[in-house]
Amino acid sequence: FGVIYGDSYLPIDYFQVEREFLSSSAQALMTVYENHNRFDISNVEYSDGILVNYEKGTNSPKMRHIDYGLTYFRSSAFSSLERTNSFDLADISHHLSTKGKLAGFEVFKRFYEIGSAQGIEEFSDYLRKASE
Repeated sequence: FGVIYGDSYLPIDYFQVEREFLSSSAQALMTVYENHNRFDISNVEYSDGILVNYEKGTNSPKMRHIDYGLTYFRSSAFSSLERTNSFDLADISHHLSTKGKLAGFEVFKRFYEIGSAQGIEEFSDYLRKASE
């Protein structure tokens, strides 16, 4: 199944990402964007097509990418969890990345966060330019 951030517009081909995930053996696949701390703090180490580490809240010079807002998971990614506990997907994703079970899919168009006034303004500018 796929999880998408509710406050984001992602100009990507969702079917292409899903096909990549389904053809992989990874327990999860995260879309990543080369960010260099521009739109938020970069939290993904992605090198030569491999997602090396994902860790929210970590500021490392090796982390030049950011999670883009779309991640696919297999149910096996959650098999070690107790059914009665709540959990954070960021923790699950970090754990999978440390085990080499989180694949990365690099995207090259920026995302638009629409959960703030500034984000809505930037997204509106994007839509205006797209309709010209």
